Amino acid sequence: MARRNRNGVRKERMVMLATSVLVLTALTVTGVFVRRSNRAEREDYVVDFEAIEKGNDIIAENMLSGEELDTLFADVGTDDLDYDPSFQEANSQKVENTDGDSSVNKNGNGTNANGKSDNTQKPKTDVSDKTKKKTDEEEEAGMFDETVDTAKSAAGSEAAEAISTTVQPVLDFHEEDGLVWPIVGDVLINYSMDKTIYFPTLQQYKYNPAIVIAAAQGANISAAANGRVTSVGYDPVIGNMVVMDLGNGYELTYGQLENITVSEGSYVNVGDGIGTVAYPTKYYSLEGSNVYFKLTKDGAPVNPMSQLQ
Repeated sequence: MARRNRNGVRKERMVMLATSVLVLTALTVTGVFVRRSNRAEREDYVVDFEAIEKGNDIIAENMLSGEELDTLFADVGTDDLDYDPSFQEANSQKVENTDGDSSVNKNGNGTNANGKSDNTQKPKTDVSDKTKKKTDEEEEAGMFDETVDTAKSAAGSEAAEAISTTVQPVLDFHEEDGLVWPIVGDVLINYSMDKTIYFPTLQQYKYNPAIVIAAAQGANISAAANGRVTSVGYDPVIGNMVVMDLGNGYELTYGQLENITVSEGSYVNVGDGIGTVAYPTKYYSLEGSNVYFKLTKDGAPVNPMSQLQ
């Protein structure tokens, strides 16, 4: 039994040794093959500069000099070019074709060799040619002279200034100019800033920076002076209102309005309508429908009664 075991171990060692030799041989062969393949690929990417230089020398030898080219094309004349001297551009004034027998008479109608009309119409003059001709004539007439341009520019500036003056008049109100009544009516609550005055609806005494003029609802309200509308809005106490700048720091405020006909930025002349009398707000319910009329100078209240004429 011991001898058999020894023989078995020897056989296994022999098999393992043979297997190792075969594996090593296969790896060696594979490595040699891969090395040769890589070397062949590297050789394929090598640039042969010597061959390129030889090719350039051959091309240079085959190239013709300038004198040889002149000699080669010396016999080629203008008759060999692809050009028809009888052809003219489509925008030209006259179009003629020497290939046919027809000709153009003075009236622009084509006639053949027998003198018969072939109903050929004279081409129309291009619009761009007319425009160019007109421009040339204007230049010759001095239309683009610098002095003319200067005069036109000055005239345009004066016209623009006149328009600007008309649209945006200068506001220059003074106390001696006075105000006209925006509506005819009795003064319900007078101006009072030095002492308090009684307000029936509020049932209290308070200062009043304006006057409250009695007016019928729906009556027209007019501007008391020339001015520019700076604000159109609503106030809970005086209702819909319009504020106008009179110039020199003076402003007029109209309250209790409806159907307002002016807008912010518009200029209003004295006497122009600005709206109608509205239903009074709850702060003036006992006083009845009225017009709230207030004058200020630099934001400080001024008695409008001293200005009304």
